Amino acid sequence: MTFTGISEQEVDRAYDSLKNDALDGGYRLNPDAEFVKNLIRGLLKNEQRYGYRACPCRLASGKMEVDLDIVCPCDYRDSDIEEYGACYCALYVSEAITDGTRKVAPVPERRPPRSQRGTMKERAVQTVAVGGGTTFGSLPFPVWRCKVCGYLCARDQPPGICPVCKAKKDRFERFL
Repeated sequence: MTFTGISEQEVDRAYDSLKNDALDGGYRLNPDAEFVKNLIRGLLKNEQRYGYRACPCRLASGKMEVDLDIVCPCDYRDSDIEEYGACYCALYVSEAITDGTRKVAPVPERRPPRSQRGTMKERAVQTVAVGGGTTFGSLPFPVWRCKVCGYLCARDQPPGICPVCKAKKDRFERFL
C-alpha cells in the first residue's frame, strides 16, 4: 500500500535511518512506531513537494531559506524536549516519555508568526569578534562548545546531550 505515492519500503527505510540517527545523536524517537511512521510519511511528502523535509505539523512556505528553522529536526526540538518532553510534532521525545514515566502532551508553537520571521540571513544579528579584533561574521545564535570533545553548535541553548560524546548539557560552555 502507498500513501500519496510513498511506498511502505521508503517509510521503513526512513524510519530506520531516523531511529539510528536519533540514537547516535543522543535523542529518542516517540515509542509509538505507527505514529512515527505517519509523521515520516508527512516528511517524505514535504520532501516531494518542496525538496526538503519540512516539519509535517507546520505550514511550510516552499522556500527553503524561509523554512530552514522547520526542516526536521527543527531548530525548536531541543528546547521543546527539555521543557515539554517532546518536540512540537512529538517525533522526538525525552527519556521520561520512552520509559513511560511521562506522557506526551501538547507543545506550544515556538516558531514566530510569519510577520516576525525572515530568512536565516535576515535573522543573523550578532557580530562576533575573534582574537585580535577579527570579525568572525554574523551569527543568529550564541555558539556553545562541549568541554569534553570540543563539539560546537550555534543555538539559543546548548543541546541536552552532546551528539558526539554524549556529555550532558552542563558540560557545555558559551564559546562565542
